[in-house]
Amino acid sequence: MALQSMWDMALARLDITTSMLNLSDGIASYLREPRKTIEVAIPVKMDNGVINIYKGYRVQHNTNRGPAKGGIRYHQDVTLDEVKALAMLMTWKCAVVGIPFGGAKGGVIVDPYTISQNELEAITRRFIYEIIEDIGPEKDIPAPDVGTNAAVMAWIMDTYSMGKGFSVPGVVTGKPIALGGSQGREDATSRGAVYTLLSTLKVLKIDKCPLDIVVQGFGNVGSNAAKILYDIGHKIIAVSDVTGAIYNPKGIDVYDLLESMKSSKLADYKKAQAIDPATLFGISCDVAIPAALENQITKANAVLVKAKIIAEGANGPVTPEADAILADKGVFIIPDVLCNAGGVTVSYFEWVQGNLSYFWGKREVNLKLRDIMEKAFYDVYNCHIEKKVDMRTAASLIAVGRVAEAVTLRGIYP
Repeated sequence: MALQSMWDMALARLDITTSMLNLSDGIASYLREPRKTIEVAIPVKMDNGVINIYKGYRVQHNTNRGPAKGGIRYHQDVTLDEVKALAMLMTWKCAVVGIPFGGAKGGVIVDPYTISQNELEAITRRFIYEIIEDIGPEKDIPAPDVGTNAAVMAWIMDTYSMGKGFSVPGVVTGKPIALGGSQGREDATSRGAVYTLLSTLKVLKIDKCPLDIVVQGFGNVGSNAAKILYDIGHKIIAVSDVTGAIYNPKGIDVYDLLESMKSSKLADYKKAQAIDPATLFGISCDVAIPAALENQITKANAVLVKAKIIAEGANGPVTPEADAILADKGVFIIPDVLCNAGGVTVSYFEWVQGNLSYFWGKREVNLKLRDIMEKAFYDVYNCHIEKKVDMRTAASLIAVGRVAEAVTLRGIYP
């Protein structure tokens, strides 16, 4: 049986939450619908002179609590439903950590690793030109996501600024430091995930060190989370990326692995055993960090999971059917809207710093991030205990409740 789309899963989870909150049918319907959905054609002259047309999307889900905020992903499997679901997820993510943004997301159907830098820049600039009237520091602030990075954000800032006739650093976050980016942004998602994991260890009264940790996905989020956990004394025993997976029960030197990956694939790393990526979540461990794409732990493989804690570094890595199986197994899940909200939190810091033209040091950024992530964790955990619901449901109750309150207080215009 085919998996539900991410959008269908997002709506199903929202319907459960609005019912539990006893929201009116009108407010529930309001929260289901994206505020604005934009689809554009992106014509690009390739290096060989051929004109290719790419499809781009930008979805603003909700702006009742502030301007829309969300990344832009470049991936060959991007769909409108996926972008809509991720925009909705951003709304809840911003609300659960209490920052004054709504949710948005963007995507372009392209494999960025099969085109040149010139072609990538051309796609970026034309995409932003097509949506330039719908983004801006008071409207909608993009950021990096899968397949995009600080260089892409610099092109976005420049394109928007040239269109407006003056420099507008607040239009985008995740920029290079030299263009007004924030200290600590690169590893913010990972650091936020680690802060929620450390809080989880406290409430579960787990004082084991080192923990055995499995990381799925070794991009920005997975590799930085592995480094931070390795630095504080924990053991990374298995890692995977798109090239394959490796396992060493004695632990993997994360820095040595990253150095090796400069010249060879992760799967070719000589100091660990190559394994089938499909078996990764079946490894006995204390913590599993899915930090790749959505729908990675499903009804089919949830029964194999041996982790005690799952920290969702990716968006939507666990399906609703898998949630039920993992709950029966007693697995503690730190849900994505909480676990990986460190990125958007430091994006908020970057936006604030850019608007004020006053910048903070990395220590100040990390301390502010820790304060917000710990408060959000305990808000969710206390709701989980008081209402006797799982952590994902608790996070949804808090986030949806906050957005519904904002909708109610502002009213419907006209």
